[in-house]
Amino acid sequence: MKKQPKSTLANLLESFFRQHLLAQRRASPATVSSYRDALQLLITFASERIAKRPNQLTIEDLDRDMVLLFLDHLERERHNSVRTRNARLAAIHSFFHHIASHDPVSLNLAGKVLGIEGKKTTKPLLGFLDKLDLDAVLTAPDRNTSQGRRYHALLLFLARTGAQVSEAIRVNAGDLTLQRPPHVLLHGKGDKDRAVPLVKDAVAALNALLEERGVVAQAQTAVFVNARKQRLSRFGVIYILRRAVNAAAKGRPNLGIKAISPHTLRHTLAMHLLQSGVDLVTIQALLGHASVNTTHQYVEADLDMKRRALEKCGATETSPTPYRPTDEVLAFLESL
Repeated sequence: MKKQPKSTLANLLESFFRQHLLAQRRASPATVSSYRDALQLLITFASERIAKRPNQLTIEDLDRDMVLLFLDHLERERHNSVRTRNARLAAIHSFFHHIASHDPVSLNLAGKVLGIEGKKTTKPLLGFLDKLDLDAVLTAPDRNTSQGRRYHALLLFLARTGAQVSEAIRVNAGDLTLQRPPHVLLHGKGDKDRAVPLVKDAVAALNALLEERGVVAQAQTAVFVNARKQRLSRFGVIYILRRAVNAAAKGRPNLGIKAISPHTLRHTLAMHLLQSGVDLVTIQALLGHASVNTTHQYVEADLDMKRRALEKCGATETSPTPYRPTDEVLAFLESL
């Protein structure tokens, strides 16, 4: 019987990214970049550790001990958080699942790496803005300038649709329907599209934006662009939001001490809908969550809802009864 040829590390890396992530999973560019960075760091670390060029490494060089040393290196020397460590490990696990299914000779090695568990971490409460803070951020851009109107339209779009940054920057003019019923077609992860309604102020801002730019309903024309008319990047969106927050903080200083990201606007919409009585299933559909369990985290974060729930219980206040030991031995111990 002819012995099956052993796959090389380079071949497995190529098939993992080209066939598994891109062709089969249709992973987003952000996911591909994250997995690429994790594996690049691991290979660089292993190369330096055993004094081999990266193209000379074998699958056996990336064994359980090497991966554990790499994870320790992330925390101790690169000062990564536990969350980042676990994210890198998730990418490594995904790659070794691929190895296990495509290279039977390495099945035992892959199994040992897959047995490495992530570290437990405390899940932070979701951050969101109250209505006054949100209004301050949205009105911060100077709408007397072309740049300010672009910034305002983008921030308003994020706040009113709950779109993720990757979804917002992919929106083309052809994805917008600004006549009744106004809505936008968002392209989510894994090519999952969803239609999200647009409210009046967002429709007005988008209409004005497209009219000012002279954009008609052409499918490939980006809605949100930078000063060079190029499609906005993720970093461009973060920059615009940061400028707006800094400007708004002059009137509302509490904004200056909050960690506010574009995802905060998504959380804010969800919390405001929840507080207005919108059910979780509707919020799930609006945000494009795969599971309602993800949406349930907003209930966990809302202290006011929990407080109102307790008040509805109608618990009556009682006066505490003084403690008195009922036994001579206990009384003695209490007196010590």
